[in-house]
Amino acid sequence: MPRSQRNDNFIDKTFTVVADILLKILPTSQREKRAFAYYRDGMSAQSEGEYAEALQNYYEAMRLEVDAYDRSYILYNIGLIHTSNGEHARALEYYYQALERNPSLPSALNNIAVIYHYRGEQAIEKGQAEISQILFDKAADYWKEAIRLAPTNYIEAQNWLKMTGRF
Repeated sequence: MPRSQRNDNFIDKTFTVVADILLKILPTSQREKRAFAYYRDGMSAQSEGEYAEALQNYYEAMRLEVDAYDRSYILYNIGLIHTSNGEHARALEYYYQALERNPSLPSALNNIAVIYHYRGEQAIEKGQAEISQILFDKAADYWKEAIRLAPTNYIEAQNWLKMTGRF
């Protein structure tokens, strides 16, 4: 049974019902409908911390999905899973791929900035002040773009940029 048919909470059930209705009335191909079903099941598994299952669904959605914009969200979610697993290099690869398909994805820009900022903090702990500044500057560049696209989001990043003179 697909995961989308096993959802127990009200919000997931509501999303599933609305998504199923939209899929029935929108003029989309069977391939697109299957891609969306895998994406939806991936999101459900991811929200429950079932990352291996989520990745399987996302990879299947990627195999079927042809629209670059829709693929960007699948890639972004794969990046989220790798970030959650501490696999920052792999996460960055997927965030960059998402941005290649959708340059206006501020959440991907933010997550890239968070990873660079984290690496900058690690460099400080290792006594690598020069490297930390390079990494912080990279984080700042990505945060500036994310804030440009979504000015009311990322308040903490805006504060950090102001405090460090990078805004």
